[in-house]
Amino acid sequence: MAAKRDYYEVLGVARDTSIGDIKKAYRRLAVQYHPDKNPGNQEAEERFKEAAEAYAVLSDNEKRARYDRFGHAGMGGAAAAGGFDPSTFGDFADILGDLFGFGAAGGGRRRGGRAPTRGADLRYDLSIRFEEAAFGATERLRIPRLETCDTCSGSGSAGDGAPKACNACGGRGQLRYNQGFLTVARTCPQCGGEGTVITDPCETCHGEGRVEKERTIEVRIPPGVENGSRMRLAGEGEHGRHGGPAGDLYVVLRVEPHERFLRDGTTVFSAVSIGFPQAVLGTKIDVETLHGESPLEVPPGTPAGKEFRLRGQGIDRLGGGGRGDHVVRVDVDVPHPKDLSEEEVELLRQLAELGGQSVRGKVLDRVKKMFG
Repeated sequence: MAAKRDYYEVLGVARDTSIGDIKKAYRRLAVQYHPDKNPGNQEAEERFKEAAEAYAVLSDNEKRARYDRFGHAGMGGAAAAGGFDPSTFGDFADILGDLFGFGAAGGGRRRGGRAPTRGADLRYDLSIRFEEAAFGATERLRIPRLETCDTCSGSGSAGDGAPKACNACGGRGQLRYNQGFLTVARTCPQCGGEGTVITDPCETCHGEGRVEKERTIEVRIPPGVENGSRMRLAGEGEHGRHGGPAGDLYVVLRVEPHERFLRDGTTVFSAVSIGFPQAVLGTKIDVETLHGESPLEVPPGTPAGKEFRLRGQGIDRLGGGGRGDHVVRVDVDVPHPKDLSEEEVELLRQLAELGGQSVRGKVLDRVKKMFG
């Protein structure tokens, strides 16, 4: 008989590896060498058993400490003699079920039955206007969902008789198969894992215990929500089966863009245009904000693209805590000569000459030639 390999070597981990990393290493090997993926491969079967045994020891603090001190001799039984100890499978039936969806025989899996199950969560995508996101709103939503059948009160049966044990699985909810060196159990296809079947199904729900209905609910959208915000409404999802709790409803918000405003968090951005003389000499203008018009003093010599901040004119912080600002970018409007009168063009030419700036010939003559 070949000498047993070191358990740490089997899993490919160091001796000081954490339990979490040991579990990850075992999962990787279990997936690679599982009999379902390697039918008839004796070597893969041996590697699977070897990894399972190593994990059963190294994932248990007491066994690991004994193994670190005495090696295989400290394990006793078949492990000490150099063989495979099948009793180790009782320690990790749950991890096999998590990986492959079956329970090891004798692993303590629960018998099938009509146990209460939680209803599914639902999602509703809701589009709202920019202003509704800023100030909040109340929306009425029509939600289709599965609800408990009123006819049978969720039992699925038309009469008073209780569901009968499934004759295919004997009420266990699982069918057992020999899979290599393991006996595994899979969900019974006849009863869907329930362990029972309904012989007189309800005519309304056809034995499901739930029917599809449409429910109208009122949703309060708080001020300050953003695009992609998600609201959870507990218990507004689908009803559970066999008396199980209802799932939740998640309302995902889509904020429609505004034609004049942009937003970054609680800050609102917009732009206004002023004339060249106003930029040079300064002016006072009214700026449109979400909260109405707000006065803005534009100082003399303001360059194009200058930004001004209006404190407290932005969007409320979600959940309270104040309000953001409104940032205004000032653009300088440069008119086209065709939009100016002859007098305005002449005055601009004179202004350029007074400032020592050259212009391309007689601007007025050029304009007349271009536009007749």
